[in-house]
Amino acid sequence: MNEPLIRIENLSLEYQTQAGPVLALADINLELKEGEFVCLLGPSGCGKSTLLKIIAGYLAPTTGQCLMQGEPIKGPDWHRGVVFQSPTLYPWMNLRKNVEFGPRMRGVSEEKIREVSDHFLGQVKLTGFEDKWIFELSGGMKQRAELARALANEPAVILMDEPFGALDAMTRVDMQGLIREIWQKNKSTIFLITHDIDEALSLGTRVLVMSDRPGRILKEFQVDFTYKVFRQDARHRKYDESYFDVKDEIIDLIHYQDE
Repeated sequence: MNEPLIRIENLSLEYQTQAGPVLALADINLELKEGEFVCLLGPSGCGKSTLLKIIAGYLAPTTGQCLMQGEPIKGPDWHRGVVFQSPTLYPWMNLRKNVEFGPRMRGVSEEKIREVSDHFLGQVKLTGFEDKWIFELSGGMKQRAELARALANEPAVILMDEPFGALDAMTRVDMQGLIREIWQKNKSTIFLITHDIDEALSLGTRVLVMSDRPGRILKEFQVDFTYKVFRQDARHRKYDESYFDVKDEIIDLIHYQDE
């Protein structure tokens, strides 16, 4: 079998507080393969974002290891694009300059930079807004711009930390449909953290559920609801009994694991 894109082996993370050491993650073992859309669920404070930061290279594990294509992750890298809940766009740059920032820092030719920014601005439906300043964009447009900026580096994996959590309900649904389309068209690999079970089930090809702190992987679900959206040529998931069976099991895992 091909080497997984991301492999996490026996990973734990402990950090120090004034009250003493806190074990945030314990015994995490996980593989992320090319083309997967993996969604991570769990109770608040269980270490979901901590795990994403380790994969991104922002944090180092206390024990165990996190590998990308067989090599230890030692720091942030453009091969791993990150999209946070709150956009981190540069307000002193217009939209196009924000999207082009990563490729320009890597020394990509100006011709290629323009080609890439045109392409991904088109994918996130922001063509025509290239010269707008960030303060002129709505919340949904900022998040689409954030996604375009991550895509412009053409990363091997996109890491998303509750990227739609701050959006209104209608914009959130639109963004979910957009990221599903981009994942399919670009054959992307996505690791998405969410607290929304419906979001995880409607987007993911695999859904992981974490325990309370210290965070452990309690169970994983192989799901195909996002594929059914494409097969049925429908924009949104049509819920059926199997969907609610999985959702109910996840709810039980998250809310009743200590009983």
